[in-house]
Order: sequence, then structure tokens, then C-alpha cells
Amino acid sequence: QVQLVESGGGLVQPGGSLRLSCAASGFTFSTYVMSWYRQAPGKERELVAIMTSIGGVTNYADSVKDRFTIGRDNAKNTVYLQMNSLKPEDTAVYYCNAKRATLIYWGQGTQVTVSS
Repeated sequence: QVQLVESGGGLVQPGGSLRLSCAASGFTFSTYVMSWYRQAPGKERELVAIMTSIGGVTNYADSVKDRFTIGRDNAKNTVYLQMNSLKPEDTAVYYCNAKRATLIYWGQGTQVTVSS
């Protein structure tokens, strides 16, 4: 049974930091491209950060470059998203995504709210 379980969301003040985690099970984690998406109220889901399965190549949405860092630990079947210098516009539900060819899995999401 495939599972992606996000954690680490919450309420943080502008300028603060959060670290999201996504624990994976039920598939060969190391062979999947792992990504973080987010969806704000009334907006479409958007790609935030992506990390390849081989070589660990990363890419980021322009809006989060130099503030967010994606990482993965294949030994722990976990992908992370370190979020620094958070802004109110980063408020959204953040989703973990695993993809290999036509196989795509989603987590249930974790809420991140940036507000003073």
C-alpha cells in the first residue's frame, strides 16, 4: 500500500522558517522523482520544488528560489522541504508528490500559514 505522509506544517510569522517532511512507503522510493506542490485557496496547485531520483538534480519555482531547499534521504524514504524567509503568500496546503513514468502518488497535504 503506497503512502506519502506529510508533516511539519503550521503557523509561522513572516520571515520565519519551517521544515516539511514527507515519509514514503509502499514503493521503491529511490527510483522516483520527488516533488513538493502547494495550493492556496482559490488557486491552482503549483509546483514548488522537484528533485530527481538519480543525481539529485533540483529545480524550484521562481517564487521560492533562494528561500526553499528540497532534499531527500533515500535510506529513510523521506523527502524534505526547508522553507526560510517565509512570506504571507507562501500560505497554502503543501503536498508531497512521487512520480516515475506513469505512476504518480500524492500525499494528503499539510497546511502552512504565514501570518503575524
